[in-house]
Amino acid sequence: MTAGFVVGVDAGGTATRALAVDESGEVLGFATASGGNPNSCPPSRAAEAIGSAIAGASAGLAASDLRACVVGLAGRSKLTDPTVAAIFQRAMADLPVSPAVVSDADAAFASATAQPDGTVLVAGTGSIAARIRDRRTVATVGGYGWLLGDEGSGFWLGREAVRATLDGLAHGCLGALGHAVLSSAAVHPEDPHAANRLITEVNGQPPVRLDRFAPLVSRAHAEGDPVALAIVKRAAGLLMDTAIAARDEGERTPVVLAGSVLGVGSPVGTLVREGLAKWHPLSSGDGALGAAWLAAVRAFGDGAARPRRVP
Repeated sequence: MTAGFVVGVDAGGTATRALAVDESGEVLGFATASGGNPNSCPPSRAAEAIGSAIAGASAGLAASDLRACVVGLAGRSKLTDPTVAAIFQRAMADLPVSPAVVSDADAAFASATAQPDGTVLVAGTGSIAARIRDRRTVATVGGYGWLLGDEGSGFWLGREAVRATLDGLAHGCLGALGHAVLSSAAVHPEDPHAANRLITEVNGQPPVRLDRFAPLVSRAHAEGDPVALAIVKRAAGLLMDTAIAARDEGERTPVVLAGSVLGVGSPVGTLVREGLAKWHPLSSGDGALGAAWLAAVRAFGDGAARPRRVP
């Protein structure tokens, strides 16, 4: 009789990834879908994306063999709304097990270490730091979403890039970052109405789409643009403050860094690693792998094999 399989899901603001894994840690299936964060897209669409990813990862496997499913969800707080929770329940109703929804921070931490306790700092589209105990978040700092927080995140970087560009237009001193932002928004820098056109273009998009300007900050930073240098330094400082606030005084447990803004080679990530060096920060691997391992622990016990990376 087969030991069955588990599914782990990493549902973020821009994409959802799911893995089916067996007891030995072998990846049996993999699927992607659109964003599954109900704070940054309609809850029905988020739930549909997660359900689609689970189904895709499980394709060809017997549904009755599914032993556990863990969804690492950015925007998990939205499920405290009974209406939203009901939408998610309906989307997962055909599964033989009820998915356990954990924060994306839990999944990110588990992807980097088997240790049960520590801190994870996540900075992708949004940002949050979490204190982890027994592989669960027990306290958070930040994570309030684009309107109320997300300092240092991709959204924050993109917003600061647009603000700096508008300031540059107002003072007639556009640098490399300003030109890159205008080019990305299809606005000519010599247009006398450039500022208004940029404001109109940005406001015509969902707010979270500001994160599309974040990579421009990194590119301008590499060119030595002083505005980009200042934005990156400020972002790193905000993120380090967030991580430190989530730790107990004197704590020596692991610090895990996750999300595109903190990736190896990212200028923000480089500064954060330098600033948190005394804790020897670890880089999160794959949130879906972390969620899959948490599912495996639920199904097969604490000795469950850690899933192997997708080829």
